[in-house]
Amino acid sequence: MKQASECLKDNISSIMTIWKESVTNKVFASNQANNIELYDHLPNIINDIADILERYSEFKNEAEISDDTTYNEILTNSINHGRHRSASTSYTQGQVVHEYIIFHRTLSDFLAQNNLLSIPVSNLLKYVIETCILKSVESFTESIQKMQTKLMGTLAHDIRNPLTVALLSAEMMEKNLDDETFIKLQRTSIRSIKKTLKLAEGLLDTISIKSGEGMMLNFTEENILHDIEWIYKEAQDIYSCEIIMDVPDQGIIGIFDGTAIRRMLENLITNAIKYGNASLPITIKVKDEADVVCISVHNHGNPIAKEKQKEIFNFLKSNGSPTDMRLASWGMGLTLVQMVVSAHGGEISIESNSDKGTTFTAKLYKYYNQKGKKRAGLAFA
Repeated sequence: MKQASECLKDNISSIMTIWKESVTNKVFASNQANNIELYDHLPNIINDIADILERYSEFKNEAEISDDTTYNEILTNSINHGRHRSASTSYTQGQVVHEYIIFHRTLSDFLAQNNLLSIPVSNLLKYVIETCILKSVESFTESIQKMQTKLMGTLAHDIRNPLTVALLSAEMMEKNLDDETFIKLQRTSIRSIKKTLKLAEGLLDTISIKSGEGMMLNFTEENILHDIEWIYKEAQDIYSCEIIMDVPDQGIIGIFDGTAIRRMLENLITNAIKYGNASLPITIKVKDEADVVCISVHNHGNPIAKEKQKEIFNFLKSNGSPTDMRLASWGMGLTLVQMVVSAHGGEISIESNSDKGTTFTAKLYKYYNQKGKKRAGLAFA
């Protein structure tokens, strides 16, 4: 067993190259990943298997290694591998299993070619790989279900806002109002109902998400300022606090999903109002920078601690939920924000301190996408 261990440790790179050649020919989804994404935690699993082989003269049963620290590392790496595959485009449970079958065959063949595949080694390999498959598939399925739940929760939350506005407008229209006010409320109600219908379509799309997929986006060439101004006016109608908008005089043309950007901005504004100082204004600022547009939302109030700022963006990626409920609440909105920004080839950043308050900035590329429908991608740590 010790010789087999040394053989595996000394040849991890060669083994992974052999595995890659086989897996890219037989597993469709693997062709869409680079080496780092494709290899993922598998080299770690080889190293862990080698450590176990080094410590045991033979493998008899599960109880023999169930408390082994290295064995528990294999379980952790398998769980992480399944979770990462759930964020990789086109993977299915079957393809995750197929990858492991090829992985098992590659390790066995390599050891056999070096006359090191004894029965104890073969038994241990079989048991460990079967456990890896079980843990990875469980993690893969759980991650997709979790993402589906988070997306549907965010969409359902977003649907509630325009329905509330439409209901309030309809109730006020029953009162004796002047014509100008009545028409304004009528327009607000119609606009909110149309928005709800669009969000409902997104909710239906979310039910069928697969690995590596987020919500459906529809990219068209448009002036993004129209969407930003639309949300600004709606926010003024809904909220009592002061909202300031600073945008260029001329339009900003590019290929965007305007509806998704409206929802992104709406979530940032909602959180800014919820956690900001109600007596001080919220500021929406838009900068046109050649091939990039930057949209920022600033609020005064208690800052987000430096050590917690990355945790906000990692809410989507973590195995657990943040213990800070404020972070959890921010995170639900940022699930969608981060997805929309990434789909436009950009990134979301945060600056937060006691002197200047909190600013979220979304950087979007104008021509990152072609016109048409496209699923947003997912990313896990």
